[in-house]
Amino acid sequence: MIQSRTTVTVRYAETDMMGVVYHGSYLPWFEIGRTTLLKEHGLPYRQLEADGFRLPVLEVHAKYLRPAVYDDEITIITTLREKPLLRIRLEYEIFRGTELLATANTLHAFIDKQGRPVRPPTAFTETMSALFKGA
Repeated sequence: MIQSRTTVTVRYAETDMMGVVYHGSYLPWFEIGRTTLLKEHGLPYRQLEADGFRLPVLEVHAKYLRPAVYDDEITIITTLREKPLLRIRLEYEIFRGTELLATANTLHAFIDKQGRPVRPPTAFTETMSALFKGA
């Protein structure tokens, strides 16, 4: 298992007329968590793209437990529990302090620039093997 933690402050533009964070605003936070996790483990998304790979979202599931509001500092905890093969499933927890606000998961697959499914790049596979050694 590998994990990443990052914080963001809720912007006014992310809230709705009720003064709470709009449900769609969580999706960019998941992206922040995902790209941060990859970068922290030597796999910056920018490099994957430069090498001709993309990781589109195939599925997203979110459960909203408590509302976040403008100017809250939230923590995004992103977890990769299993060594990815062709698909990558990431889990997210959104906290305000110690209060769990939302949970989610996303499923991704590697594609090339033409949108065709491909195997992950060698650097990705080698890094994941090292990170999940013995798993």
